Amino acid sequence: MLNKNSKIYVAGHLGLVGTAITAALERKGYTYIIGRSFDELDLRRQDVTEAFFATEKPEAVILCAAKVGGIMANNTLRAEFIYENLMIEANVIHAAYLHGVKKLVFLGSSCIYPRDCPQPMKEDHLLTSPLEYTNEPYAIAKIAGLKMCEAYNLRYGTDFIAVMPTNLYGPNDNFNLTGGHVMPSLMRRIHLGKLLENGDFAGIRADLKRRPVDGFDGSGPEGEIIDLLARQGVKSQKSESRKSKSQDGVQVEVWGTGRPLREFMYSGDMADATVYVMEKISFRDLARAGAAEVRNTHINIGTGEEITIKDLSLLLKETTGFGGELVFDHSKPDGTPRKFLDSSKLHSLGFRHATTLRDGAQKMYNWYIADIEGDRQ
Repeated sequence: MLNKNSKIYVAGHLGLVGTAITAALERKGYTYIIGRSFDELDLRRQDVTEAFFATEKPEAVILCAAKVGGIMANNTLRAEFIYENLMIEANVIHAAYLHGVKKLVFLGSSCIYPRDCPQPMKEDHLLTSPLEYTNEPYAIAKIAGLKMCEAYNLRYGTDFIAVMPTNLYGPNDNFNLTGGHVMPSLMRRIHLGKLLENGDFAGIRADLKRRPVDGFDGSGPEGEIIDLLARQGVKSQKSESRKSKSQDGVQVEVWGTGRPLREFMYSGDMADATVYVMEKISFRDLARAGAAEVRNTHINIGTGEEITIKDLSLLLKETTGFGGELVFDHSKPDGTPRKFLDSSKLHSLGFRHATTLRDGAQKMYNWYIADIEGDRQ
C-alpha cells in the first residue's frame, strides 16, 4: 500500500496535467514526488527509461507524458504522434513492471473512441467502429497504452489503471495558436483580438515575446504584427467613422462551423480524479469477476456536461472582454461532431468534478495574464 512518504514519479510533470497532478499530490500530503524534464530523461528510449527506474525505484507512477496537440498538429504530424506516444508508454509501463511499481495510472484521451460513437461514449464503445481520421495515429497509440495496462495486469498481476480524460484545460496549457488544443489556442486568439481592438501593441508584443508565433517575438514594427495576427485569424478593419486610437471592426476567426459539441474539464479536477484513482481504485475493482474476457477496464474522466464550440467561443469572448466579432471559418475542419464521455463509472466509484466551465475559463485566463505580466517584470 502507498503512504504519504511513498516515492511517486509523475512522468510529464511540467505539462498541463503533470503540474496539476503534482499540486494535487502535494495538497494530499505526499512528500516524495519526483519528475524529470525531457532534457533529463527521454522516455522514448528504453535503455535510459529502464536505467531511471532501476535507480529511482518509484512505488507509484502517474504517466501523463505524451506528445499532444490540436487538430492541425495531429493531422500533419501523424508519424510523430504514433511513434513517440507508443514508445513513451511502452517503455514506462514495461519498466514499471520490471521494477515492481505498486500502482500506475496511465492517462489516455477521449479520442480513443470511434468518430461516430454513440453518445455519451461508454467504456464499452471502444473499438466498435472507425476512429476520427485527423487524430487516428494518436488515438491508436493511446488505445495501445490502455490495452498494455490490461494485459500486464492479467499476465503479471500488476495494478496498472488507465484513465481516459475528456478535453482538458488550465494553467500551463499549450497556447500555441496552431498546434494547441481548442480551448487555450482559441482563448489566446480572442485575447490578442482584444489587445488589437484596444490598440494595445505593448500588450501584443509582451504576449508574442512570451510565446513567439512562427519565430516572431513581437519585436518588429506594428505593420508586421498586424500582418502576423491576420495570418492567425485575428484581423482589424479600421473604420473612418471612429477617431480613437483603438482598432475598429476586429474579427477573430474560429475554425469550423461552431456546431460540434465538446466536453471540457479543468485540469485541477482531472488531477484530483487521478489521485483519487491512485489511492482508492484497483484493477480488481474494475475487472468483471469470472468473466471469460476482460476488456475495457479503463475509466472515463469527465464532467457530464457539454457545450458547442460556438458557445465556448462566446464564453471566452466574455471572459477576455473582447468586444469584436467572432467569424466561423467553414473551410476549416470541425473534427468529431460530438465527444461526450459517459462518466457514470467514475461517479459510481465516488468522484465528481468541482469546477464549472465558466469558473475554470476565468482561472485559466487569470493565470495566462499573470504569466505574461510575470515575464515582463
